[in-house]
Amino acid sequence: MIAIRTNKEISYMAAAGKILASCHKEIRKIIKPGLTTMEIDSFVERYLKEHGAKPEQKGYMGFPYATCASVNDEICHGFPTNKPLKEGDIVTIDMVVNLDGWLADSAWSYSVGKISEEAKNLMEVTKKCLYKGIKKAFSGNRIGDIGHTIQTYAESLGYSVVRDYTGHGIGKVMHDDVVVPHYGKPGRGLKLREGMVITIEPMINIGTYRTLLDLNNWTARTADGSLSAQYEHTIAITKNEPIILTDQDNI
Repeated sequence: MIAIRTNKEISYMAAAGKILASCHKEIRKIIKPGLTTMEIDSFVERYLKEHGAKPEQKGYMGFPYATCASVNDEICHGFPTNKPLKEGDIVTIDMVVNLDGWLADSAWSYSVGKISEEAKNLMEVTKKCLYKGIKKAFSGNRIGDIGHTIQTYAESLGYSVVRDYTGHGIGKVMHDDVVVPHYGKPGRGLKLREGMVITIEPMINIGTYRTLLDLNNWTARTADGSLSAQYEHTIAITKNEPIILTDQDNI
């Protein structure tokens, strides 16, 4: 069943989103060569606890960490490790915050020190894909309008859009009954309604969109070893402009 949230419920999710966004801003300050993704994971867990929240991912279907930490060719669901990040790496930190039973979800890609122009361009295009998709997320539009906009922009610049992993509905559980592909045809798919809350989280690759799954049965990586980036926001659908519940600019 498609959940329609009240304004009060959306405000609870916005409170979770505010903590999540502020945590990402703190991560931005500490990312540097030599830091490990396990140290980032520990930082996130402490930060959320200090702000009265908890990491929803930890324990979800057996996932053991507070964050997903995906480096270079890892697309999503990467396990934090004790391997130091290197100059030139890119790393995506994805987390779901639970505040009093209400959730918010946001992933962000970070550069480690000075990165290549190739990596920089990938990150820039991926972030633009996110915001182009968000602009299509309003009542009366369809899920396909979001995916088509993202796919058209990314592919016009020679990048590929991951198909195996998508955005989703979110509320009191991490994945509500809405699937949000980042590719598709305009005018197709579920019609967006005021009060729906979804994530838009394009994963964009320099090479093929095809994926491989690591032996841990979680970590997805590019089949050709090319770089991947991801940016994600939690979005509330309104009859006008969508509301970004995990916006880092308004905190």
